[in-house]
Amino acid sequence: MENIAIVVLLLFGVTFLAIVSDRLKFPFPIALVIIGLGISLIPNLPTITLDPNIVFLVFLPPLLYSAAWYTSWHEFKASVRPISLAAFGLVFFTTGLVGVAAHWLIPGLGWAEAFLLGAIVSPPDAVAATAVTKGLGLQPRMIAILEGESLLNDASGLIAYKYAIAAVMTGAFSLVQASGQFVVVVAGGVVIGLLVGYGMFLIHERFVCDANVETTLTVLTPYAAYLLAESVHVSGVLAVVAAGLYLSYRSADFFTTDSRIQAYSVWNMLIFVLNGLVFILIGLQLPRAMQGLEAIPFGMLLWYGLAVSLVVIVVRFVWVVPAALLPRLLSKRIREREAFDKRNMVIFGWAGMRGVVSMAAALAIPLTVTSSAGGNTPFPNRNLIIFLTFCVVIFTLVVLGLTLPWLIRRLKMPAYSPLAEEYETRMHVVNGSIAHIEDNFALVNESILARIKDKYEIKYKRLQQTDLPTNLTNTDAAASAPLTATDIFNQFLTLQMELIDVERTIVKTLRKEGKASDEVIRKIERELDLEEARLRMDLAER
Repeated sequence: MENIAIVVLLLFGVTFLAIVSDRLKFPFPIALVIIGLGISLIPNLPTITLDPNIVFLVFLPPLLYSAAWYTSWHEFKASVRPISLAAFGLVFFTTGLVGVAAHWLIPGLGWAEAFLLGAIVSPPDAVAATAVTKGLGLQPRMIAILEGESLLNDASGLIAYKYAIAAVMTGAFSLVQASGQFVVVVAGGVVIGLLVGYGMFLIHERFVCDANVETTLTVLTPYAAYLLAESVHVSGVLAVVAAGLYLSYRSADFFTTDSRIQAYSVWNMLIFVLNGLVFILIGLQLPRAMQGLEAIPFGMLLWYGLAVSLVVIVVRFVWVVPAALLPRLLSKRIREREAFDKRNMVIFGWAGMRGVVSMAAALAIPLTVTSSAGGNTPFPNRNLIIFLTFCVVIFTLVVLGLTLPWLIRRLKMPAYSPLAEEYETRMHVVNGSIAHIEDNFALVNESILARIKDKYEIKYKRLQQTDLPTNLTNTDAAASAPLTATDIFNQFLTLQMELIDVERTIVKTLRKEGKASDEVIRKIERELDLEEARLRMDLAER
């Protein structure tokens, strides 16, 4: 009970940290790493021992499913070549070189443990990359490659991780056998994920009509895909990713309005809590990991952590140059179809931040191995691997994450804005709606039809004239200038929001005076909340 109370208190701390990081515009994943380090320095906190299997089962499925859900399938498919090269080739390249460097650098670290460390730190983190690059104007293709890479490389990295664990446990490893099993594990995971995704799609579409049930099913789906895949010894990670990509693509076919609003809110909260909880648990376990490393001077430990981190970063740059240039040299079609900017190679190399998946994998290392005599012995160098992983996560997130915005500005990358795409999309929606009104509403009451037409005509005029007058230099001129379509629409929305506040005040008074039941009050409040949210999204920025 005491441990649970401490975790809850620390979650409060993470929540307040999120408030501060939002106010300061500081990337939250980096703030989480810092608070994890800070927790480890608090004296007299208990050490929580976690079942390694529980770590993977609890944290990985929802985190990967959420990342897959927010990945565009069309952009993923268009960038499948660079994503695959990074997600598989770069992961195994990193695993191998980090393993060799760690074995050579750190005395007493066996080959199997060294490659295990390489597998753990090989996959970059999707959440960290998108959080750090948010608002920097990166091209959609670059964002798609970073997100797609971090989706698939979690799978390839964790497959390599399992082979490395097996090598430590058995003391044997066959590259030929592992290669054959890898194909089966990958293909089987994708098939299981698509089957689970299709099955859940049918359930959502044909049987579910309640928002609570539908939201609950979205939470259970990644666990179902993961457990089913793992039960037949294929990749549970790829099963989760495949199910997430499929259901995200088909979500408009089965989600109701209430389900969509509720599900997105629940998932935002769930991912926030899980990310915070992982780094809290890291902070609570680091002191125990350090207790097993007393024989190594702390300065030497930091040197090991810095050296492994540098190898992880350098390997990514070594890989990105041939991976980007060779396909262009070998294929005329690629040269004609895809624009090339060498600055993107620098950004891709610099965006290799490690995060929550690496830490979850480190925490999931078994506590013991079965010795040849039949007894259980501590997993060799487990604490050292956890410490080195934390060093890599800290170094890549803090150093690379904090300097990436500066690097992008320094490279003078052409900024991409989604406003033009949003304009075109809105025009399609408005024109289609107006065409439907003209084709199908001829028999509607003229008064009602006029109101409906006015709404869409104002939207159309606002899209045609989105900028406010730029020649106004004083308030008198502003007062005498004619109103634009944008002004009219914004005033219309502002007045509606003011009336919503009036309605809320009346509802609040009725609740205090006991003149209406809570059930009725809550229903009206929900309607007002949804209406205000819609108006705020529609309000044009001035």
